[in-house]
Amino acid sequence: MSPDPLPSATWQQVRTAAHRPPVGWRLALTRFQRVVRLGLKSIWLHRLRSLLTVLGIVFGVCSVIAMLAIGEGASYEAQEQIKSLGSQNIILRSVKPPEDEKASASRNMVLDYGLTYPDIRRIQMTIPGVTVVVPGRIIREYIWNITRRVDAEVVGTVPWYPQMRNHRVARGRFMNEMEMDDLASVCVLGQEIAARLFPWQSPLGKSVRVGSTYYRVIGVMEARGRQSKPGDSSSGAQATAVDQMFIPLTTAKMRFGETIFKQRSGSREAEKVALHEVTVKVAEREQVVPVSRAIQELLERNHKKKDFTMTVPLEMLKQSERTKQIFNIVLGSIAAISLLVGGIGIMNIMLASVTERTREIGIRRALGAKRRDITVQFLVETVMLSATGGIIGVVLGISIPFFVTLFAGMVTIVTLWSPLIAFTISAAIGVVFGLYPALRAANMDPVEALRHE
Repeated sequence: MSPDPLPSATWQQVRTAAHRPPVGWRLALTRFQRVVRLGLKSIWLHRLRSLLTVLGIVFGVCSVIAMLAIGEGASYEAQEQIKSLGSQNIILRSVKPPEDEKASASRNMVLDYGLTYPDIRRIQMTIPGVTVVVPGRIIREYIWNITRRVDAEVVGTVPWYPQMRNHRVARGRFMNEMEMDDLASVCVLGQEIAARLFPWQSPLGKSVRVGSTYYRVIGVMEARGRQSKPGDSSSGAQATAVDQMFIPLTTAKMRFGETIFKQRSGSREAEKVALHEVTVKVAEREQVVPVSRAIQELLERNHKKKDFTMTVPLEMLKQSERTKQIFNIVLGSIAAISLLVGGIGIMNIMLASVTERTREIGIRRALGAKRRDITVQFLVETVMLSATGGIIGVVLGISIPFFVTLFAGMVTIVTLWSPLIAFTISAAIGVVFGLYPALRAANMDPVEALRHE
C-alpha cells in the first residue's frame, strides 16, 4: 500500500517553505533596508547641504543632455541643407577671377568668364556616368507687383530643376518643356517672394513685372532653410532659396542676354557670363567623387583662368558627419567636466559627513555592525544623492532644448542615448566618488571612534 498522503496543513507548510527565501538572504535584505532608511534619514536631517551637493550633478547632467541636443539639432540642419543639394549631384558655379576684378576696377571693359554651353556638351559627351545636367542663369533684379517690390534672383533654368535639386512645388506647377520651347513669359515664385508680393491673395494666375516684362505666375515653391546661393558673382549677392523667381532658361537668355551691364561709382561695367550654375547628376552614388575629379580636369583644360568653383554635396555631407562627431565629443567633454566637479563636491561633503559622524560610526561598530554595513550605508547615501541629481538633471536637460526651440527658433534633437548615458554616468560618479569616504568610515577603529568628541 502507498503511504498515507500528508495532511493539507502539512502540504501548505511545505509549499510556503519552498517559496521562502533562505535565512541568509532575508537577513541581508533586512540589513539593506535598514541601511537605506538610515541613509534617507541622514540626507533628510541635512536637507540644505544635500540639496547644494545635488546641484552639481543636476547641472552636469542637464548640460550634457542640453548641449548634445543643441549640437545634434545644428548638425541635423546643416546636413538637411546639404542633402537638399542632392547627394548624387555635382554643382558647378561661375566666379569672377581675382585678376578680372582688378582689371574691371582700373578701366571699363567687358569681362568674359564662367561656364559655357560647350562645357556642358563636353561633360555629357566625354564623361561616363553623367545622366542629367541642369544649367542655370541667375540675374539679380527687382520683382514688382504694382507698388510692392522685392530684390531677388531671377533664375533661368529647365523644367527638371525641382527633381534635381529636391525643391518641390507647394502650389501650382513648375514650367514645362513646351513653355521652354515657346520662350514663354511664365514664372514660379519662391515662398517668401509670394508672401511679400501677394500678402492677401493667391499669386497663381497673377502677373509680376521684372524690368519692362510681365511674367504670369504658375506656381509657388516650398519654403527652404536659409543657405548661401550662387548669384551674380560680381555683385556678391547672396540670397536664400526662397528669394528666387524661376523662369525658362530660353526666356532668360532672350530677355537678359549674356552680357550684363552695371553702373558702379560713375563707371559702367559689363560682364559676359553664359551660365552662372550647372548641376550635374551622376548615375551611381559611388561614382560621384571620380566623376567630380574628371569634370575638374576637363574644365581646367578648357579654362585658362580659374573662373569656376565645384561643390560636391556628398563630400560636404561626409565632412558634416565628421564635424558632428567632433562637435559631440567636444560638447560631451565640457559637460563631463561639470559632472566631475559635481562628483568632487559629493566626495567633499561625504568626507565631512564621515568626520561629523565618527561617534555614530563607533557606536554602530560597538553594537555589532560590520565594516561592510558601514561601507554600504555611506555608499547608499552617495548613490542616492547622485541618482536624485541625475533624475532632476535628466528632466531639466530634456526641457531646456524644448524652450530653446520655442523661444530661439533653433532645431534641437534629444536622442534616446544622451539621457541614458548622462544618468548612468551620474550614478557611476556616486559610486566612484563615494567609495573612498565609505571605506574611510568603515576602517575606523571603534574604540577611537567612541572617544571622538
